Amino acid sequence: MSRQQFRAVTTDHDDDDWRTDEQEPDDSPDRKAAISANLNKKLQRGPVANPVLTKPAPQASFAEYAHGGGGYAPASGPLPTGPGAFGGVFQPHHAVSAAPFSYTASAVANPPPPPKPAKFQVSTAAQQSNNASVETVAQSISNNPFMMGNTNTSAAANYAAPAYAAPLKATTSGATNTNSAFFNARASFQASSIQLPKRTSNAFVMPTPAPVPLSQQSSFVSDPELANTSAALAAKFPHFSTSEVSTFHRIFADLDPEVHGWIHQSDLASVSNKAGESAPSVIEKLTRLGLFVSGDGVTLEAFLAAVSELRRDKGISATANKGKIVLHGSTSENTTHTINEDEKQSFVEHINQALASDRDLGARLPIDSTTMQIFAEVKDGLILAKLINDSVPNTIDERVLNVGKKQNAFQMTENNNVVVNSAKAIGCSVVNIGAQDLIEGREHLALGLIWQIIKIGLQARVDIKYHPELFRLLEDGESLEQFLKLPVEQILLRWFNYHLKKAGWHRKVNNFSGDVKDGENYTVLLAQLAPHLCDRSPLQTRDLLHRAEQVLSNSARMNCRKYLNPKTLVEGNAKLNFAFVANLFNNWPGLEKLSDAEKAELDDSLFNSEGTREARAFALWLNSLGVDPFVNNLFDDLQDGLVLLQAIDKVRPGLIDWRKVNKPGPITSRFKQVENTNYVLALGKEIKFSLVGVQGSDITDGVKNLTLGFVWQLMREHIIQTLKSLSGRGHEISESDIIAWANNTVKVRAGKSTSISQFKDPGLANGVFLLDLLNGIQKGVVDYSMVGPGRTEEDALLNAKYAISIARKLGATIFVLPEDIVEVKPKMILTFVGTLMALDKSGVLNH
Repeated sequence: MSRQQFRAVTTDHDDDDWRTDEQEPDDSPDRKAAISANLNKKLQRGPVANPVLTKPAPQASFAEYAHGGGGYAPASGPLPTGPGAFGGVFQPHHAVSAAPFSYTASAVANPPPPPKPAKFQVSTAAQQSNNASVETVAQSISNNPFMMGNTNTSAAANYAAPAYAAPLKATTSGATNTNSAFFNARASFQASSIQLPKRTSNAFVMPTPAPVPLSQQSSFVSDPELANTSAALAAKFPHFSTSEVSTFHRIFADLDPEVHGWIHQSDLASVSNKAGESAPSVIEKLTRLGLFVSGDGVTLEAFLAAVSELRRDKGISATANKGKIVLHGSTSENTTHTINEDEKQSFVEHINQALASDRDLGARLPIDSTTMQIFAEVKDGLILAKLINDSVPNTIDERVLNVGKKQNAFQMTENNNVVVNSAKAIGCSVVNIGAQDLIEGREHLALGLIWQIIKIGLQARVDIKYHPELFRLLEDGESLEQFLKLPVEQILLRWFNYHLKKAGWHRKVNNFSGDVKDGENYTVLLAQLAPHLCDRSPLQTRDLLHRAEQVLSNSARMNCRKYLNPKTLVEGNAKLNFAFVANLFNNWPGLEKLSDAEKAELDDSLFNSEGTREARAFALWLNSLGVDPFVNNLFDDLQDGLVLLQAIDKVRPGLIDWRKVNKPGPITSRFKQVENTNYVLALGKEIKFSLVGVQGSDITDGVKNLTLGFVWQLMREHIIQTLKSLSGRGHEISESDIIAWANNTVKVRAGKSTSISQFKDPGLANGVFLLDLLNGIQKGVVDYSMVGPGRTEEDALLNAKYAISIARKLGATIFVLPEDIVEVKPKMILTFVGTLMALDKSGVLNH
């Protein structure tokens, strides 16, 4: 019988006490067994400081007030629970016929829990005297300086504490007197008293929280209890932001799955480190303040109070990190990660809007942007996978995703494998991010990945393929090819300045921070893009925040008020200003259409040039190795040889003599660049690459076919070396070995009849062989009801997309596109099959 079932059958009476004359626990073997099992479960929570004793059983939560079931029972009278209860042992011999129990106030507000009792110990006078009344405990709590405050201040005035905001345990009167000077120094902690449950004749009644005024509500609030709790505690403890409080609220919830309202002090290590403090320091401060409950329990509020004191002791201002969320590594106080509060809120609002109509997310959206809820929501990978598809449509075949409401660790890992490997495939830098990082809710990594996905989606359409009129932004003497090599940021700045110049404005913008934060350039840009909706009246406003609001009001008329708020505009937040401008461009490019003559000037080869997809795949592969700098343009970013040398070092460790390399980069001298690329080719010949007629200057000059040829051979060598290391015998692996492995896996392990003779076999076009291969690697991973014969191009593309997503789900890093499979690009298919072979041989899939 579960705890909830047990409570259900023992709380059907009007009185607090579940024991009656007609139904004594001792008379019912089943009931006695249930009580015994419940007691054993509670007594096995240990350990505590005294190894002889087990950990005291938990207090009842506030929800349990009305029904009892949490504390040591007196010999008669109603059961004390909640703040007045210590432990969780039921006393079955409750003599209802005895005189009503008389609570006796004690000089000690919260006596320590009694020693471990027998399962059905009969109450004694000594034990009876150790039970403090609810009224006495409530009074002592109200005397605690942490619970005192001006009732006319803060939004917490009418806040009723939930389980994780349990009232702080009071110190003894002696301790209070002794440390009066210490407590007087804690004025900043004094906020409105949190209401305690009111005692009635039969039950405890929780006070109702005051409703939050509409003017104070977030536009996206999906967890009002968490939002209200976090806001109230942040107001009470100004050393913590609302988002930080919500972070610790969720950590406490994870450590307290049975919702007791507190965690054991032995669980403080990871929580304390997250706050940048050592567990011993927090425990010492909790002890000094007398804030432990149930002997060794720590409520969220007590934890916040202790850490606030520690931060005050260090001289840290309560507003030192205003607008930022500072989180520390879970294992080291010296690892600190700072999250920008405004960016987090903006990204969450983007997710809420972009995925609002998704059928699989349902009630999970909207996510509260004012708390840290986002990091709990992305743990299962589903929201991130959907976000990737929103930014770059069709990247993930959603048929492979686990979409259940409650997912186990294996299902979450599968989803996050898809997320991480798909993020690599669209160009995100995720070298140090794995599925487990997302599952564990590592906030800075998750938020960094979210930003990269959003940014890629924003800049995807800043492309001449979608906007041929970008041709108008070319400067005198500049070729279209040179223009297209510019980073998206530079193209957007040029677009911005193009419109400022057309508007006759005297200023230019060179960045998305200092040059836009006064709002003037934005005012002119919006008036130029949509003169029927916007004007230049904000230029007459002197107050920058007021002007920023006017600018954003103009953007709202264009349906483009997104990412920025007045504060972030005036502060010059570069990320959010970039996002704002990219969104403006995508909705209001404002560039005149090209004439037929102008279109004729465009070089069609830029749209359909041979090797474009290969160049993209090779650049992504290099980035997956962790090279620095990040490769955006394969032909430009390899010209000094340093990226290729780093890649060679990854593929063949120890081969490079770094004393022969000109570094660090970027190297501007052509002579030194060619020296490096000549060394690259010398190493390639040592590895036995085919490099006939290739010179270092060819790579430095970005000769496309020769650069592609070298990088392809390096990528193939990476796969071969990986397979060689996994073979256990160290012998060379050839393409024929990979083909033989693939055919054998399909025939023997998948039980299918498909096969190939080479990587340009036309039979690969329908995608069925690759799906059979995946099913051979892991039986049942392919749902064949979703597999078509692949006779049409559309059907074949669906199969190819499904195969790629399954491979990423299994943990393979794949840079192949569905079109590469349907068109049977042998180089790309070799990388696909070779990567699957390496994954299979690695043992990761536990065959």
